Amino acid sequence: MKRIAAVQMASGPNVSANLNEAGRWISYAADAGADLIVLPENFAIMGMKQEDMLKVKEPEGTGAIQDFIKNMCTKHRVWIAAGTIPIAADNSEKVRSACLLFNSDGEMVTRYDKIHLFDVSLDDGESYAESDVIEAGDNIVVKDTPFGKLGFAVCYDLRFPEMFRRMVDQGVELIVVPSAFTAITGKAHWEALIRARAIENLCYVVASAQGGYHANGRETHGDSIIVDPWGEVKDRLARGSGFVIADLDSDKITSTRKQFPALQHRKLECYKKSM
Repeated sequence: MKRIAAVQMASGPNVSANLNEAGRWISYAADAGADLIVLPENFAIMGMKQEDMLKVKEPEGTGAIQDFIKNMCTKHRVWIAAGTIPIAADNSEKVRSACLLFNSDGEMVTRYDKIHLFDVSLDDGESYAESDVIEAGDNIVVKDTPFGKLGFAVCYDLRFPEMFRRMVDQGVELIVVPSAFTAITGKAHWEALIRARAIENLCYVVASAQGGYHANGRETHGDSIIVDPWGEVKDRLARGSGFVIADLDSDKITSTRKQFPALQHRKLECYKKSM
């Protein structure tokens, strides 16, 4: 049986320090038997301002951040879903927020670029405009892996259930969700969204979060969590740096979908009708 883990961090503006911290928890998770390790959104940099990502962006396939992940994979013989990395975009003034999946040989096997960007103003005065610096992706990704059909979503993507239904149409069995939810939105919605995506799609969800106070003054919610296809929480870490880990039971996916065949009961033809 495979084991899956999610790392929780409170990243800052120093890339080297963040990679050292990520490496520490990757090592611990690998020692605990993890075969797949998920890192949080922006694990390598949470800058003082959004534009700081432009200073450390990398072309796909090369760069200090990607080299670090490759080395971790080969050293520990694990697969890593590398949270999000600022990857160069066609527009030189923007980056792609990319979740890169590496196998245990350190090879990148697929890439997902965050589709839904967090352009939101909150009641407490906090405001975010990711689209100022990030170029949105436009492709849903589901990849065949030793862990089953693996789908990808990042943070704000969680609020768009139709995206996850498209993954189901591609046979998804496990979804990784690197995130950096704000303290306010996380407290209100994080667990509900994670569990809902697992329950309605009858799949595992592995959510790796930023959690804590950051040098830029931001507070993130944390609560990294692994949820099974029945919506049961298998492990979670409310606050602080660390990792969560659980067995990935492929039989549980099959049996749950067989005993509770909600996905087969969808009536797609009716959903297109209107009064």
